[in-house]
Amino acid sequence: MTGCLFKNPFRPGPGHMPPHLAGRQKETEEFVRLLGQDVILENLVLTGLQGIGKTVLHDTFKPRAIHQGWGWVGTDLSESSSITEERLAERLMTDLAVVTSSLVLETDEYLTMGLRPEQKRISRRLDFQTMEELFDQTPGLVSDKLKAVLELVWQCMQREGQTGLIFAYDEAQNLSDHAAKDEYPLSLMLDVFQSIQKKEIPFMLVLVGLPTLFPKLVEARTFAERMFSVVILDLLNEEDSQDAIVKPIENIQWDDCAQREEFQARVALNKESIPLVIRDSGGYPYFIQFICRELYDVFLRKFDAGLRPRAPIEEILRKLDNDFYAGRWAQATDRQRELLTVIANLPTCESEFTLQEVVEKSRSLLRKPFGPSQVNQMLVALGNAGLVYKNRHGKYSFAVPLLGRFILRQQERHADH
Repeated sequence: MTGCLFKNPFRPGPGHMPPHLAGRQKETEEFVRLLGQDVILENLVLTGLQGIGKTVLHDTFKPRAIHQGWGWVGTDLSESSSITEERLAERLMTDLAVVTSSLVLETDEYLTMGLRPEQKRISRRLDFQTMEELFDQTPGLVSDKLKAVLELVWQCMQREGQTGLIFAYDEAQNLSDHAAKDEYPLSLMLDVFQSIQKKEIPFMLVLVGLPTLFPKLVEARTFAERMFSVVILDLLNEEDSQDAIVKPIENIQWDDCAQREEFQARVALNKESIPLVIRDSGGYPYFIQFICRELYDVFLRKFDAGLRPRAPIEEILRKLDNDFYAGRWAQATDRQRELLTVIANLPTCESEFTLQEVVEKSRSLLRKPFGPSQVNQMLVALGNAGLVYKNRHGKYSFAVPLLGRFILRQQERHADH
């Protein structure tokens, strides 16, 4: 038998559904709770670092919502979607049209031809053109126009027996207000949804994004703190990490028992590698997929060649460093890399750290330590580069998962040379 009988099930691509979605039961239960609201008092923010599985979990929410009678619209938000308030309104109506274009809007119109006016019932599809016409004809601000459209949409959906409608947007950290241009698309979205929810229209926001998302929402509108339930995706625990590693192999369907037994004999050595994968993935779902895909490819190639399989973890980590981290690391200047290395040597680098902790650590590590103002300026620059972020408690964290481990590996490799 050759390795072609085994199709590697692991999928490390960004946003790809893994063969087994491990953990995330509590997060799913919270979403289901929100679906049960009679009046929308809470919307959902789903947040976490890159590689933590936000998009994957978000994708599992859609069928659950539809099964309970909810409609679902949304997409990935690009920065161009929030350049202006009208652009954001157009984005929302474009997404709405996908689910509303089959709905019929009936209106009474008067025909003035002939000797006397005649009333006639006109039917139109609630497509983008119809919504755009209503938007343009409604007087007032962009928010007034958008509310009119959403209220009309709900009138039509209600007749169809819909429970409600979910507006789900990934990459929502791209939403921003632009005070210099007098454009406030992020505030517009929050104001409009708060307004229609107060009218008991069951339209719910599900916003997915990096940890900078929720502070951005609160900065735009302080009431956002009470408007959202915030679900922060964390690392998988050891049990869930093991399931993510083992279940995809256990769940493979075979045509006959002989194939299954031979395959199990081939991958039996994987059991000794499980602790290594858990350790080096740090519980990040993307890293589990990456390491396991490489690991199984190596095992099967070596077995077919008659060689004794082993877990080449160091080589796989080098590939991970090159594929995942190298581009981000290259964006930093030499002095910024020095600062990042100082941070990586902090015992709390994988959670959060303060400016003062960085300053003090630099004094013990560097001949030319950093001063507070230097660290402050550089953290701002590193935040703009997407390498760190400032959380709501005034502390900082790495914006890239396990970046500290990568930096320490780089430090060790340079020391060896």
